[in-house]
Amino acid sequence: MSTKDFIEKDYYKVLGVPKDATEAEIKKAYRKLAREFHPDANKGNTKAEERFKEISEANDVLGDPKKRKEYDEARALFGNGGFRPGPGAGGGSFNFDLGDLFGGQPGGQAGGGFGGGLGDVFGGLFNRGGTGATRTQPRRGQDIESEVTLSFTEAIEGATVPLRMSSQAACKACSGTGDKNGTPRVCPTCVGTGQVARGSGGGFSLTDPCPDCKGRGLIAEDPCEVCKGSGRAKSSRTMQVRIPAGVSDGQRIRLRGKGAPGERGGPAGDLYVVVHVGAHPVFGRKDDNLTVTVPVTFAEAALGGEVRVPTLGGPPVTLKLPPGTPNGRTMRARGKGAVRKDGTRGDLLVTVEVSVPKDLSGKARDALEAYREATADEDPRAELFQAAKGA
Repeated sequence: MSTKDFIEKDYYKVLGVPKDATEAEIKKAYRKLAREFHPDANKGNTKAEERFKEISEANDVLGDPKKRKEYDEARALFGNGGFRPGPGAGGGSFNFDLGDLFGGQPGGQAGGGFGGGLGDVFGGLFNRGGTGATRTQPRRGQDIESEVTLSFTEAIEGATVPLRMSSQAACKACSGTGDKNGTPRVCPTCVGTGQVARGSGGGFSLTDPCPDCKGRGLIAEDPCEVCKGSGRAKSSRTMQVRIPAGVSDGQRIRLRGKGAPGERGGPAGDLYVVVHVGAHPVFGRKDDNLTVTVPVTFAEAALGGEVRVPTLGGPPVTLKLPPGTPNGRTMRARGKGAVRKDGTRGDLLVTVEVSVPKDLSGKARDALEAYREATADEDPRAELFQAAKGA
């Protein structure tokens, strides 16, 4: 905001006090308005935020006797932007743009012999060197990290789980102001920005958090006993968090805006949830596919047949086993795996394991003996020895 804008702004009207108001009346009016329009009490209300900034700006000037005197003198000299010469100036007045005084030449000088004096007056009055505006900037809330343990099925299908989190939030005792009376003042060092500039050589400058207000832009005259003037206190809350389907063990999920609340109307931080997944007694996982090992009899593997295979959370599927299926062969049941990011599903990988019975009935033993005699001329290891000899 320009110096012209500040001169034309009526700070007495902003605070709702007369021009001859005492310091106590100004302070009382400021406290009442600041409590009413504080951003923490009007979250998401941009009009209230702008009103709070105007109130803080007005108090910064009228609450300081020296600044108030300079402001009153400037208003008397340039009332509403028009220069008012004395009685000897020929009666009446003439107007000109205050930018003629402060703009157009280095240091805010004009060619009319005013020099840098007026620029210094207004720069000292508003603590800005003639440019910028006193603004208490919103601050983003902190990011929070938490952990959750899901069952295998919950990880595949998705789940809503309760998470109890502790984070810094607006202090309830002082409504996030940091001041016991709820009326902090704008930090004079950073003029409410929360940052100060420092030179780094070569004509460049960097900004650091203000050391006096710790980056808040506000200073508590009577610090709150709970938060020690910081405006933030530890808060615990339980939140229902939706974990998307298809998460894997060790995955870190980002939930935007679910972290610690912001300050002075700033956005909330993010919540990062690290997921741990328990094992399943039947199924395993390989990327977006589920895995399962299915035992089959020797007859099924040799002669072929149909095998029922369980699925996770759904009805069984039936796979056709071709004759001569070897042990360890993997077949695929499409669309029975984990949920992908695009909503489709991976596959169920079914590995066949030929089951060898430990105990045989007499009938089964006789049948196997007959099978052995029928296949006595076949040597399944012949190719193995030939390959070994050839190597």
